[in-house]
Amino acid sequence: MILPGILVIFTPLLIGLLFGEKAIGGYLIGVIVSGVQMAISSSNTGGAWDNAKKYIEAGKLQITPEDIKFNQDLKDKTHFGKKSDPHKAAVVGDTVGDPLKDTSGPSLNILIKLSAIVSLVFGGVFKDKHLIDN
Repeated sequence: MILPGILVIFTPLLIGLLFGEKAIGGYLIGVIVSGVQMAISSSNTGGAWDNAKKYIEAGKLQITPEDIKFNQDLKDKTHFGKKSDPHKAAVVGDTVGDPLKDTSGPSLNILIKLSAIVSLVFGGVFKDKHLIDN
């Protein structure tokens, strides 16, 4: 966690000191747009994987004729349940989905805020003292 923190703090400093205030504005637009999209995507994906497991555990996933064609043991059943192959796959998805929706998505909010605050605090320095002219 130290390396990502250093990256988030020093990237706007480096861009601002090298290229100035216009470049840092473009960087912030990119951070906000991509960060919001990734946060929403992470939260939705994690929630979908979590709900898939709950759906199977509730006994709502029907067995189709195609399923029976591949596995004759399913012939007398109507729905998949716990301990079935789809349930095992959903448990794996839920294992990834829970941290995705609970930590990865919300943590991107911190990345966006930290990049913006560092850029704002050092904005005057970026305007007056950048190394490469625009």
